[in-house]
Amino acid sequence: MEKKAGTKPGTRPGVRPGTRPGATPGAKPDRKKRMKKLSEYGKQLQEKQKLKQIYGMREAQFRRFFGKAVQSEAATGEGLLSLLERRLDNVLYRLKLVTSRPQARQAVVHGLILVNGKKVSSPSYLVDVKDEISYKPAVLEKKVYVEEVIDKRLNTGIKVPEWMELDKKDRKGRILRHPARSDITAPIEEHLIVELYSK
Repeated sequence: MEKKAGTKPGTRPGVRPGTRPGATPGAKPDRKKRMKKLSEYGKQLQEKQKLKQIYGMREAQFRRFFGKAVQSEAATGEGLLSLLERRLDNVLYRLKLVTSRPQARQAVVHGLILVNGKKVSSPSYLVDVKDEISYKPAVLEKKVYVEEVIDKRLNTGIKVPEWMELDKKDRKGRILRHPARSDITAPIEEHLIVELYSK
């Protein structure tokens, strides 16, 4: 059989070497088709990582809070979210008294925050109904800190959750009730986290 000029052995005429028969020359493979569907475990793990990242927590801390949620009267997933919202660092952030949760943790650790008039230095401290959260008086005398940290977010139009009350003038807040699931607007599927830890 006569070989066509310019064609390498083992190839079809008009088909570039390394190209699948029927494929459009120069076309890129569909990456979406090649991607494997995320497993159920992968989804659960992804959701846990997302929640840990939101609240800035390590695995050991997160497991401790999950354990408390299991023992609470609420559904485990909702109980977990409620506990995370009640952390002092998160409460400071929700009250708009800091610009971020990491900044809130620094303020607490450095002894700048009072709960009911007493210094609390643990960011994971759980606030309760009627608790009053404020800065030490000496902190409010520091003009630069007040302008660059406290008032920077305090003067924005961000809404404070309904389970707490902000006294903007005195730069302090009060807890009216425990947070409900409807108070948490972050796109979290907590049931996936419950399923992950239930294995």
